[in-house]
Formats: sequence, structure tokens, C-alpha cells
Amino acid sequence: MNSPNEPLPTFDEVLLCTPQTSAEQVGLFLRRCLIPCRGGEKIYTMLFADELSYDVSCRAEELFQHLQRYNNTYRLILLCNCEREHSYIPSAFSQYKVHMIPQRPLPEIQRYLQHHYRVAQPSASAASVFKDNMCVGIVSSKRAGVGK
Repeated sequence: MNSPNEPLPTFDEVLLCTPQTSAEQVGLFLRRCLIPCRGGEKIYTMLFADELSYDVSCRAEELFQHLQRYNNTYRLILLCNCEREHSYIPSAFSQYKVHMIPQRPLPEIQRYLQHHYRVAQPSASAASVFKDNMCVGIVSSKRAGVGK
């Protein structure tokens, strides 16, 4: 948010981890992050890295240790749930741990995201469904099973 005109991360810069995330997926992601190339200075982020299975976590740490020797300018962020700080990945990378608290108020964060997720020119796209021609939206219900 310090650079409001910078684009949001692209699909190759973010890995959303679940217990079903494979070692191959994590390996490809780490290779994109840690093998030097002329792709610019991207910031790679693994979300919910604490949810990776033990096996996948071990292999990810091994690969990270191996690849980081070839690149000391990588930019990698591992976001984990603080309630799972004793799972494998947060423990293995604990020496790099930084506790993060959002530094901006919610309305400012919302304005920033609206700037990036608004469709430039109104058209006959799915964005017309969401408020203010946004290309993303959240549909929720207080009642379960109402088809949303």
C-alpha cells in the first residue's frame, strides 16, 4: 500500500496452501522465487504455509535450504496463523519471524483494493454484477444453505 499504483501480485507470485498442496506445487513456487532470472523483483508469498502437510513441509524446507545458496536477493513471505506457530514451517523458519499487525485502518485498505479491483471501463462483463464495477466481490449469508 506504500505504492498505490503498483499492481497487485500476479498468480505466479502467490501460493495459497492447504493440507492438499503437493510438494511439486511448493517446489515449483520456490524455484520461481529462488532461481535468479530477469523477471524483475517480485515478492513471492505463501499464504497459510502452516497448513502444509508434514511431508510437504519437510521437502519444502530442504529445497529452500538448497536453492537459497544460489540467490541471496530473493523476496519471500510466508504467512502463517499465529495459533499454529508450532507446526513445521513456522518452526523451521522461526529465525526469520516477524509479527505483523495491519498498519492501516480498514477503510484505507478497502479504498486501496477498490482502486485495484475496479474494471477500467464499464462493459458487459461479470463485473457489472458487483457494486461499483468491481471485478471481485464477496457474497455471504447469515443463514446456511441458501444457495450463495
